[in-house]
Amino acid sequence: MPPTPDPAGAGSAVPDRGRSDACPGALRLHTADDGALARIRVPGGMLTDHQLLALADAAEALGDGRPETTSRGNVQLRGLASTCGGELADRLRAVGLLPSETHERVRNIVASPTAGLDGAGHADTAAWVRELDAGLCAAPWAAALSGKFLFAQHDGRAGVAPRPPGVTIF
Repeated sequence: MPPTPDPAGAGSAVPDRGRSDACPGALRLHTADDGALARIRVPGGMLTDHQLLALADAAEALGDGRPETTSRGNVQLRGLASTCGGELADRLRAVGLLPSETHERVRNIVASPTAGLDGAGHADTAAWVRELDAGLCAAPWAAALSGKFLFAQHDGRAGVAPRPPGVTIF
């Protein structure tokens, strides 16, 4: 099947996967054996204390009470009621964990966890993560990326991604 033209630019194309991306998100809950599952993108694994507490509260109030960290540095909430999507979205939006409803599943960004903290790296990637996340959310074409597409930013040391990323920035 030929690629589907991307309205973002002449001559660009995105592959036609034959079905929509099934990767779960904060707004697209996935049905699992233990209830619904939400995957909240946490670019660079960076959370404020307020955001961390909000995720723990959401896990306790809406799910099984045990937030999980994924291999991409995101957070999964499990054991959710299939009807809690609106309340979960409101909770995430209130603490800045849902900056874009159209781009929420494509914000997969991993970064060197000790960048800028231990003096051994060549750069503090935190500002790069924030800039890339904002740029992804502002780019209409980025909404077409797969929920599994991964960006990796590292500070000049060994790679940070558990799987080969789609793009590495250093």
